[in-house]
Parts: sequence; structure tokens; C-alpha cells
Amino acid sequence: MCEVRLRDGADLEDCVRMLAEVHKGDGYPLNWPECPAEWLAQPAQFGAWVAEQDGRIVGHLALSPAGSDDLAPGLWSDRAGTSPADVAVVRRLFVSPSARGHGIGALLISQAAREARGRGLHAVLDVVTTDNAAAALYERLGWSLLAEVDQRWSEQRTVTVRCYAAPL
Repeated sequence: MCEVRLRDGADLEDCVRMLAEVHKGDGYPLNWPECPAEWLAQPAQFGAWVAEQDGRIVGHLALSPAGSDDLAPGLWSDRAGTSPADVAVVRRLFVSPSARGHGIGALLISQAAREARGRGLHAVLDVVTTDNAAAALYERLGWSLLAEVDQRWSEQRTVTVRCYAAPL
């Protein structure tokens, strides 16, 4: 049985360990953060959740307001005739490699979409095009592909991201 609950400060150490496992196996995040705990616990978040199974944290997800680097909020607001302030951005979604295949990512995504709707916002996200497993999950859950867009991450690096919006 898997339970999704709000993340608390005591969870961060386990989340960082799991993130390191995911990074080693999948390359997510693409750029390993200098301080992973701070990267997970951004101050502008609406909230962050963990999935817990048999007393062990097996997944993580955060939801936050749109940032200046996010592409999906502008694409969604153009399509829906709203403001980018009317979206919530799904971030920091990952599931322990040992716990995959049990619907944990879907549980976390559903939590984010519910939380966004409860705030009167629409959930969106950006994902690098090389993360095919994540894109397949979003599409299986009915999320709409808004566009594939090149995004400059630094002077030396441009990546292509897929921008998605939650189902209406």
C-alpha cells in the first residue's frame, strides 16, 4: 500500500538519497545540484509530497508558481486565454528505481493536479525530451503535449523540452 503525504523536513535526507539513486541510473536531474536538499525544498513551493510504501519514501513531487524559466505556463496561458499566474508547475518528480511499476508516479501526479485545481490553478510541467519514460507517463495520464521547445540552460547548453498541461 502506497500513501502520498506532505513532505516534511525530516524527509529531505531520504529524498536526497533517492534522488542520487535516480540521478545515477536515469540522469535526472540532468544537472546535479550543488545542494540537493535546497534544490528539493525551494521556498516558493505551494507544497511538496512524498510517496511512502512500507515505511520507506519511494517518490517525490513538488508544485510551485510559474518561474521565469518555465516554458509550459506561457504556452498554456496562450492556449487557454489566461495568465501564466493561473498555473502551478509540477517539479522535482521522481520515483525510486526499486519502486517503479506500481503506479507511484501516477499517484504523485494526481496529487499535484488535485492541489492545483484546489487552488484554482492549472497544472503544467516541462520535461527534457530525453526522458521518454516521464513523457509516456504524462501522456498515459491524459496530459496534453503543448509543444517541444528549445530552452537555454546556460551559455553552453541548450536542451529541448516537452511542455505538458494536465487534462481539463
